[in-house]
Amino acid sequence: MEYTTLGRTGVRVSRLCFGTMSFGGDADETASAAMFARCREAGINFFDCANVYSQGRAEEILGRLIKDCRDELLITSKVGFSSATFGKPLLSRRRIMLEVERSLQRLGTDRLDVYFCHTFDPNTQTEQVLRAMDDLVRQGKVLYPGLSNWAAWQIAKALGISRMQSLASIEVLQPMYSLAKRTAEIEILPLAHAENLAVIPYSPLGAGLLTGKYSTTRPDKKSRLSANKMYAARYGADWMYKLAEDFTAYARKLGVKPATLAVAWVKANPAITAPIIGARNLEQLEDSLAAADYQMPPDQRQQISALSPPVPIATDRTEESMG
Repeated sequence: MEYTTLGRTGVRVSRLCFGTMSFGGDADETASAAMFARCREAGINFFDCANVYSQGRAEEILGRLIKDCRDELLITSKVGFSSATFGKPLLSRRRIMLEVERSLQRLGTDRLDVYFCHTFDPNTQTEQVLRAMDDLVRQGKVLYPGLSNWAAWQIAKALGISRMQSLASIEVLQPMYSLAKRTAEIEILPLAHAENLAVIPYSPLGAGLLTGKYSTTRPDKKSRLSANKMYAARYGADWMYKLAEDFTAYARKLGVKPATLAVAWVKANPAITAPIIGARNLEQLEDSLAAADYQMPPDQRQQISALSPPVPIATDRTEESMG
Protein backbone atom coordinates (compact mmCIF):
# COMPACT_ATOMS: atom_id res chain seq x y z
CA MET A 1 0.00 0.00 0.00
CA GLU A 2 1.28 3.44 -0.92
CA TYR A 3 0.83 6.37 1.45
CA THR A 4 0.61 10.08 0.82
CA THR A 5 0.07 13.32 2.72
CA LEU A 6 -3.49 14.45 3.33
CA GLY A 7 -3.34 17.84 1.62
CA ARG A 8 -1.78 20.47 3.88
CA THR A 9 -2.31 18.56 7.13
CA GLY A 10 0.96 16.65 7.29
CA VAL A 11 -0.96 13.46 8.09
CA ARG A 12 -0.03 10.31 6.18
CA VAL A 13 -2.89 8.30 4.72
CA SER A 14 -3.23 5.25 2.51
CA ARG A 15 -3.80 5.86 -1.22
CA LEU A 16 -7.15 4.09 -0.87
CA CYS A 17 -9.89 5.00 1.60
CA PHE A 18 -12.60 2.51 2.51
CA GLY A 19 -16.18 3.78 2.49
CA THR A 20 -18.51 2.15 5.01
CA MET A 21 -21.86 3.01 3.45
CA SER A 22 -22.70 -0.71 3.19
CA PHE A 23 -22.12 -1.35 6.91
CA GLY A 24 -25.38 -2.29 8.61
CA GLY A 25 -27.21 -2.37 5.29
CA ASP A 26 -26.00 -4.47 2.36
CA ALA A 27 -23.29 -5.83 4.67
CA ASP A 28 -24.25 -7.22 8.06
CA GLU A 29 -21.90 -6.91 11.02
CA THR A 30 -20.03 -10.11 10.20
CA ALA A 31 -19.42 -9.10 6.58
CA SER A 32 -18.49 -5.59 7.69
CA ALA A 33 -15.92 -6.95 10.15
CA ALA A 34 -14.42 -9.19 7.47
CA MET A 35 -14.03 -6.28 5.04
CA PHE A 36 -12.57 -4.03 7.74
CA ALA A 37 -10.01 -6.72 8.63
CA ARG A 38 -9.07 -7.20 4.97
CA CYS A 39 -8.60 -3.46 4.51
CA ARG A 40 -6.36 -3.27 7.56
CA GLU A 41 -4.38 -6.25 6.28
CA ALA A 42 -3.92 -4.44 2.97
CA GLY A 43 -2.61 -1.36 4.77
CA ILE A 44 -5.63 0.96 4.64
CA ASN A 45 -5.68 3.39 7.55
CA PHE A 46 -8.43 5.68 6.23
CA PHE A 47 -12.14 4.95 6.74
CA ASP A 48 -15.05 7.11 5.61
CA CYS A 49 -18.50 7.12 7.22
CA ALA A 50 -21.58 9.34 7.63
CA ASN A 51 -24.32 9.85 10.17
CA VAL A 52 -27.00 8.74 7.69
CA TYR A 53 -25.40 5.51 6.51
CA SER A 54 -27.82 2.73 7.44
CA GLN A 55 -29.53 5.22 9.77
CA GLY A 56 -26.51 5.41 12.04
CA ARG A 57 -25.76 1.68 12.16
CA ALA A 58 -22.67 2.10 9.98
CA GLU A 59 -21.10 4.40 12.58
CA GLU A 60 -22.02 1.98 15.36
CA ILE A 61 -20.41 -0.98 13.57
CA LEU A 62 -17.33 1.01 12.59
CA GLY A 63 -17.02 2.22 16.17
CA ARG A 64 -16.87 -1.34 17.47
CA LEU A 65 -14.31 -2.30 14.83
CA ILE A 66 -11.91 0.57 15.55
CA LYS A 67 -12.05 0.22 19.33
CA ASP A 68 -8.63 -1.45 19.63
CA CYS A 69 -6.82 0.52 16.92
CA ARG A 70 -8.41 3.98 16.96
CA ASP A 71 -5.16 5.95 17.10
CA GLU A 72 -3.79 4.12 14.05
CA LEU A 73 -6.67 5.26 11.85
CA LEU A 74 -8.19 8.33 10.26
CA ILE A 75 -11.95 8.30 10.65
CA THR A 76 -14.37 10.61 8.88
CA SER A 77 -18.05 11.29 9.24
CA LYS A 78 -20.52 13.77 7.80
CA VAL A 79 -23.33 16.14 8.68
CA GLY A 80 -25.90 17.76 6.42
CA PHE A 81 -28.57 15.14 5.80
CA SER A 82 -30.84 13.22 8.11
CA SER A 83 -32.23 9.74 7.64
CA ALA A 84 -35.76 11.11 7.83
CA THR A 85 -35.26 13.86 5.27
CA PHE A 86 -32.41 12.57 3.11
CA GLY A 87 -31.96 15.00 0.23
CA LYS A 88 -32.86 18.10 2.25
CA PRO A 89 -29.79 20.11 3.34
CA LEU A 90 -29.51 20.60 7.12
CA LEU A 91 -26.41 22.58 8.09
CA SER A 92 -27.64 24.97 10.74
CA ARG A 93 -25.36 25.48 13.72
CA ARG A 94 -27.91 23.64 15.85
CA ARG A 95 -27.92 20.62 13.53
CA ILE A 96 -24.12 20.46 13.34
CA MET A 97 -23.74 20.60 17.13
CA LEU A 98 -26.39 17.92 17.67
CA GLU A 99 -25.14 15.56 14.99
CA VAL A 100 -21.46 15.66 15.92
CA GLU A 101 -22.29 14.47 19.43
CA ARG A 102 -24.42 11.63 18.05
CA SER A 103 -21.68 10.57 15.63
CA LEU A 104 -19.01 10.62 18.33
CA GLN A 105 -21.20 8.51 20.60
CA ARG A 106 -21.98 5.94 17.89
CA LEU A 107 -18.33 5.74 16.85
CA GLY A 108 -17.14 5.50 20.45
CA THR A 109 -14.44 8.12 19.92
CA ASP A 110 -13.60 11.55 21.27
CA ARG A 111 -12.81 13.15 17.90
CA LEU A 112 -13.38 12.91 14.17
CA ASP A 113 -10.24 13.22 12.05
CA VAL A 114 -12.27 14.74 9.20
CA TYR A 115 -15.83 16.05 9.50
CA PHE A 116 -17.56 16.75 6.20
CA CYS A 117 -20.42 19.05 5.44
CA HIS A 118 -22.25 16.45 3.37
CA THR A 119 -23.99 18.99 1.15
CA PHE A 120 -24.35 22.73 0.60
CA ASP A 121 -27.25 24.29 2.49
CA PRO A 122 -28.66 27.34 0.64
CA ASN A 123 -30.81 28.20 3.67
CA THR A 124 -27.91 28.59 6.10
CA GLN A 125 -25.24 31.29 5.86
CA THR A 126 -21.88 29.82 4.94
CA GLU A 127 -20.33 31.95 7.70
CA GLN A 128 -22.54 30.18 10.27
CA VAL A 129 -21.54 26.75 8.98
CA LEU A 130 -17.85 27.59 9.09
CA ARG A 131 -18.09 29.16 12.55
CA ALA A 132 -19.71 25.98 13.88
CA MET A 133 -16.97 23.86 12.32
CA ASP A 134 -14.33 26.18 13.77
CA ASP A 135 -15.83 25.79 17.23
CA LEU A 136 -15.70 22.00 16.88
CA VAL A 137 -12.02 22.22 15.92
CA ARG A 138 -11.30 24.46 18.92
CA GLN A 139 -13.13 21.97 21.16
CA GLY A 140 -10.99 19.13 19.80
CA LYS A 141 -14.01 17.19 18.53
CA VAL A 142 -12.97 17.69 14.88
CA LEU A 143 -9.41 17.87 13.60
CA TYR A 144 -9.98 18.86 9.96
CA PRO A 145 -13.15 20.25 8.35
CA GLY A 146 -14.15 19.00 4.91
CA LEU A 147 -16.75 19.62 2.21
CA SER A 148 -18.63 17.02 0.18
CA ASN A 149 -20.85 17.70 -2.83
CA TRP A 150 -20.08 21.44 -2.84
CA ALA A 151 -19.57 23.28 -6.15
CA ALA A 152 -16.23 24.92 -6.81
CA TRP A 153 -17.60 28.45 -6.25
CA GLN A 154 -19.04 27.36 -2.91
CA ILE A 155 -15.72 25.83 -1.89
CA ALA A 156 -13.82 28.96 -2.96
CA LYS A 157 -16.24 31.15 -1.00
CA ALA A 158 -15.76 28.97 2.08
CA LEU A 159 -11.98 29.17 1.77
CA GLY A 160 -12.15 32.97 1.46
CA ILE A 161 -14.42 33.38 4.48
CA SER A 162 -12.27 31.06 6.57
CA ARG A 163 -9.14 33.05 5.80
CA MET A 164 -10.78 36.45 6.21
CA GLN A 165 -12.24 35.53 9.60
CA SER A 166 -9.33 33.33 10.78
CA LEU A 167 -11.53 30.24 11.06
CA ALA A 168 -10.42 26.62 10.79
CA SER A 169 -9.72 26.06 7.11
CA ILE A 170 -11.31 23.48 4.88
CA GLU A 171 -8.70 20.77 4.29
CA VAL A 172 -10.45 17.89 2.51
CA LEU A 173 -12.92 17.68 -0.38
CA GLN A 174 -15.13 14.71 -1.26
CA PRO A 175 -16.71 15.07 -4.71
CA MET A 176 -18.24 12.40 -6.92
CA TYR A 177 -15.68 11.31 -9.51
CA SER A 178 -15.40 8.45 -11.98
CA LEU A 179 -14.91 7.85 -15.68
CA ALA A 180 -18.69 8.29 -16.01
CA LYS A 181 -18.86 11.42 -13.83
CA ARG A 182 -16.04 13.85 -14.60
CA THR A 183 -17.55 17.23 -13.71
CA ALA A 184 -15.02 17.55 -10.87
CA GLU A 185 -12.28 17.93 -13.50
CA ILE A 186 -13.70 21.24 -14.70
CA GLU A 187 -13.11 23.34 -11.57
CA ILE A 188 -13.08 21.34 -8.33
CA LEU A 189 -9.90 19.35 -8.97
CA PRO A 190 -7.96 22.36 -10.37
CA LEU A 191 -9.04 24.36 -7.30
CA ALA A 192 -7.96 21.57 -4.97
CA HIS A 193 -4.61 21.25 -6.75
CA ALA A 194 -3.98 25.00 -6.59
CA GLU A 195 -4.86 25.20 -2.88
CA ASN A 196 -3.20 21.87 -1.95
CA LEU A 197 -6.46 20.47 -0.60
CA ALA A 198 -6.87 16.74 -0.12
CA VAL A 199 -9.44 15.05 -2.38
CA ILE A 200 -11.06 11.71 -1.56
CA PRO A 201 -13.69 11.15 -4.26
CA TYR A 202 -16.57 8.73 -3.92
CA SER A 203 -18.18 6.33 -6.43
CA PRO A 204 -15.07 5.58 -8.56
CA LEU A 205 -17.01 2.58 -9.94
CA GLY A 206 -20.08 4.62 -10.84
CA ALA A 207 -22.30 2.60 -8.47
CA GLY A 208 -21.17 -0.57 -10.23
CA LEU A 209 -21.53 0.76 -13.78
CA LEU A 210 -17.81 0.25 -14.42
CA THR A 211 -17.46 -3.24 -12.96
CA GLY A 212 -18.17 -5.17 -16.16
CA LYS A 213 -21.75 -6.11 -15.28
CA TYR A 214 -23.47 -3.58 -17.52
CA SER A 215 -23.64 -2.94 -21.25
CA THR A 216 -26.06 -1.80 -23.94
CA THR A 217 -26.96 -5.43 -24.65
CA ARG A 218 -27.37 -6.52 -21.03
CA PRO A 219 -29.90 -4.24 -19.35
CA ASP A 220 -30.82 -5.58 -15.94
CA LYS A 221 -34.16 -4.33 -14.67
CA LYS A 222 -33.41 -5.72 -11.20
CA SER A 223 -30.00 -4.13 -10.86
CA ARG A 224 -29.22 -1.31 -8.44
CA LEU A 225 -28.88 1.12 -11.35
CA SER A 226 -32.44 0.31 -12.43
CA ALA A 227 -34.17 -0.32 -9.11
CA ASN A 228 -32.71 2.61 -7.16
CA LYS A 229 -34.22 5.92 -8.31
CA MET A 230 -31.18 7.93 -7.28
CA TYR A 231 -28.74 5.73 -9.20
CA ALA A 232 -31.12 5.38 -12.14
CA ALA A 233 -31.19 9.17 -12.47
CA ARG A 234 -27.44 9.46 -11.99
CA TYR A 235 -26.34 6.71 -14.36
CA GLY A 236 -29.34 6.11 -16.62
CA ALA A 237 -28.14 7.81 -19.80
CA ASP A 238 -27.67 5.54 -22.82
CA TRP A 239 -24.14 6.79 -23.45
CA MET A 240 -23.10 5.58 -19.99
CA TYR A 241 -23.98 1.98 -20.83
CA LYS A 242 -21.98 2.33 -24.05
CA LEU A 243 -19.12 3.67 -21.97
CA ALA A 244 -19.40 0.68 -19.63
CA GLU A 245 -19.29 -1.66 -22.60
CA ASP A 246 -16.23 0.01 -24.17
CA PHE A 247 -14.44 0.29 -20.86
CA THR A 248 -15.01 -3.39 -20.05
CA ALA A 249 -13.68 -4.40 -23.46
CA TYR A 250 -10.57 -2.26 -22.89
CA ALA A 251 -10.00 -3.84 -19.48
CA ARG A 252 -10.31 -7.34 -20.93
CA LYS A 253 -7.66 -6.56 -23.53
CA LEU A 254 -5.32 -5.59 -20.70
CA GLY A 255 -6.27 -8.64 -18.66
CA VAL A 256 -7.32 -6.41 -15.75
CA LYS A 257 -10.57 -6.51 -13.79
CA PRO A 258 -12.74 -3.51 -14.78
CA ALA A 259 -13.22 -2.49 -11.13
CA THR A 260 -9.46 -2.45 -10.57
CA LEU A 261 -8.90 -0.32 -13.65
CA ALA A 262 -11.72 2.09 -12.79
CA VAL A 263 -10.34 2.81 -9.33
CA ALA A 264 -6.78 3.03 -10.69
CA TRP A 265 -7.94 5.59 -13.29
CA VAL A 266 -9.30 7.83 -10.55
CA LYS A 267 -6.21 7.32 -8.37
CA ALA A 268 -3.92 8.27 -11.25
CA ASN A 269 -5.27 11.83 -11.40
CA PRO A 270 -2.56 13.96 -9.69
CA ALA A 271 -5.19 15.93 -7.76
CA ILE A 272 -6.55 12.81 -6.06
CA THR A 273 -5.36 11.83 -2.59
CA ALA A 274 -7.29 8.58 -2.13
CA PRO A 275 -10.34 7.22 -3.96
CA ILE A 276 -13.04 5.88 -1.65
CA ILE A 277 -13.69 2.24 -2.40
CA GLY A 278 -16.71 0.37 -1.12
CA ALA A 279 -18.12 -3.14 -1.24
CA ARG A 280 -20.90 -5.38 0.01
CA ASN A 281 -18.66 -8.40 0.52
CA LEU A 282 -15.05 -9.58 0.39
CA GLU A 283 -15.29 -10.73 -3.22
CA GLN A 284 -16.28 -7.28 -4.42
CA LEU A 285 -13.64 -5.68 -2.22
CA GLU A 286 -10.70 -7.57 -3.69
CA ASP A 287 -11.00 -6.08 -7.18
CA SER A 288 -10.99 -2.53 -5.84
CA LEU A 289 -8.15 -3.27 -3.40
CA ALA A 290 -6.03 -4.42 -6.33
CA ALA A 291 -5.93 -0.81 -7.53
CA ALA A 292 -3.54 -0.04 -4.68
CA ASP A 293 -0.72 -1.77 -6.57
CA TYR A 294 -1.78 -0.77 -10.08
CA GLN A 295 0.44 1.92 -11.57
CA MET A 296 -1.32 3.46 -14.55
CA PRO A 297 0.94 4.96 -17.25
CA PRO A 298 -0.09 8.43 -18.52
CA ASP A 299 -0.80 7.16 -22.04
CA GLN A 300 -3.10 4.45 -20.69
CA ARG A 301 -5.03 7.00 -18.64
CA GLN A 302 -5.43 9.14 -21.75
CA GLN A 303 -6.75 6.17 -23.72
CA ILE A 304 -9.28 5.35 -21.02
CA SER A 305 -10.29 9.01 -20.67
CA ALA A 306 -11.02 9.11 -24.39
CA LEU A 307 -13.75 6.48 -23.90
CA SER A 308 -16.02 9.01 -22.14
CA PRO A 309 -17.33 12.33 -23.52
CA PRO A 310 -14.87 15.25 -23.49
CA VAL A 311 -14.95 17.32 -20.32
CA PRO A 312 -15.95 20.97 -20.94
CA ILE A 313 -13.49 23.70 -20.06
CA ALA A 314 -14.39 26.20 -17.34
CA THR A 315 -14.99 29.10 -19.72
CA ASP A 316 -16.64 29.52 -23.14
CA ARG A 317 -13.27 30.17 -24.80
CA THR A 318 -13.28 26.80 -26.51
CA GLU A 319 -10.26 27.76 -28.58
CA GLU A 320 -8.18 27.43 -25.42
CA SER A 321 -8.85 23.69 -25.35
CA MET A 322 -7.40 23.24 -28.82
CA GLY A 323 -3.84 22.04 -29.22
